[in-house]
Amino acid sequence: MTNSESIHKNAAGGIIMVTCLLSLGYAILRYHILGPVSWSEFPFFILNKGIALSAFILLTFNFALGPLKNLGVKVSEKWLNARQALGMTGFLLVLIHALISFMLFNPQIFGKFYEDNGHLTLFAGLSMLGGIISFVVLWVINLSFKTDLKEDKTFIKFITSRKFLLVAMLFAIAHIFFMGYKGWMEPSDWHGGLPPISLVAFAFCTVGYIINLIGRK
Repeated sequence: MTNSESIHKNAAGGIIMVTCLLSLGYAILRYHILGPVSWSEFPFFILNKGIALSAFILLTFNFALGPLKNLGVKVSEKWLNARQALGMTGFLLVLIHALISFMLFNPQIFGKFYEDNGHLTLFAGLSMLGGIISFVVLWVINLSFKTDLKEDKTFIKFITSRKFLLVAMLFAIAHIFFMGYKGWMEPSDWHGGLPPISLVAFAFCTVGYIINLIGRK
């Protein structure tokens, strides 16, 4: 088998499908079945949560599979070959999540993120800042491999460097943390005893960050 044939044999389709189904299923179970959220909220509000969780999981796979292999963990070649597709799909889902969130973000739906005077709280602002910066970083990474920028070896070396990727992941983790940490502190309010989606995403991304921190060469 040639290198070209090997690259095209990957598990991207299966990983993406299972990740999206499990993420969406978790959102439905927690908010609709075990929680009080009306099904009328599914097309935008709850679907957006499932999309966000899928995006962060896929992006974590993209960033962490290589370093995980460097740590001596056996990682299937099909999973390693899937990294680019996982990253591009994760970026697309982040874009969809950002657009839906922009349309939903108002005091009526996200009242906890607003002061009485209508301004964003400090932590809401930090969350938005982290989300915007991480989105721009992901956009640059995605764009660089599809334009003439890919010919600039110095630029490609910089955006794929260990430090750059770690900083990018840190902003994404900050976005998740400041967006949802208050709800993490009250397990008694968790619907059906299930952790908030933001906590699940935060835990997954943090594990991926640690793997990158110690495993990326």
